[in-house]
Amino acid sequence: MHPLALLAAVFALSGFTHVSDGPFGGQLLEGTFPGTARAGFVYLPPGFDRSRRYPVAYLLHGLPGSPSEYIDGTHLAQFADAEIAAGLMRPFIAVIPAAGTTPRYDGEWAGQWESALVRRVLPFVDSHLPTIPSPSGRIIAGLSAGGYGAIDIALRHPTLFGTAESWSGYFDPLLDGPFTHADPQTLAAHDPTKLIRLEAAALRRAGVRFFISTGPLHSHQIDPASSIAFGQELRGLGLPVESRSYPSKKGEWRDQLDTGLRFALAPP
Repeated sequence: MHPLALLAAVFALSGFTHVSDGPFGGQLLEGTFPGTARAGFVYLPPGFDRSRRYPVAYLLHGLPGSPSEYIDGTHLAQFADAEIAAGLMRPFIAVIPAAGTTPRYDGEWAGQWESALVRRVLPFVDSHLPTIPSPSGRIIAGLSAGGYGAIDIALRHPTLFGTAESWSGYFDPLLDGPFTHADPQTLAAHDPTKLIRLEAAALRRAGVRFFISTGPLHSHQIDPASSIAFGQELRGLGLPVESRSYPSKKGEWRDQLDTGLRFALAPP
């Protein structure tokens, strides 16, 4: 990496360090976001320039799991660099925070982790990086438990995100993590099907878009049919949704991330 580019990366975000480069000049930074307990990542696109504004994709990892699944598993930087360089996707910033205090956390993106994302991480990113600080510039997406978290958080905060995506997620709050002893009112407040019916009119007015995809069964608690049903629910409420199904495990996660990001970040 050119020394000046490395210097720009180091100073791009306070408390984060440069860890690697994408094939076309994108940069990966690693550090711990405010309100979280372990390291996450930031992806900066090729030609990153503080004088311009970028959309931000908030990517939530599966649970148990770590942000590194986007780096080592789906190879986010390589894919994004190539798409951006080819003009197939708008340059964007990816923010990949961590939930839980260890990779063994077997809970949900709710409670303190929802609060950290909404109240600490998002304001930190908007104040330290040249983002588009409005719903039109924010995407939230996730894999598996991260997919549930992305939809749940987007519906509970309907003025924050313009695009919400679930990749092999689920649509009922599981009785784990902050929901282990939750009362019916708390569970209802985190039920995407109930929330979407309550917020449908506001979401239509705001133009919020959804991408719902599924692969084959990967957990006894995550039925691909639930993704299909939730996509139909969105469609029935007049909300814009793109639905995809991937029957083969080969490339499942990578295919969902690639297609989902292309949907969210297609050039105008």
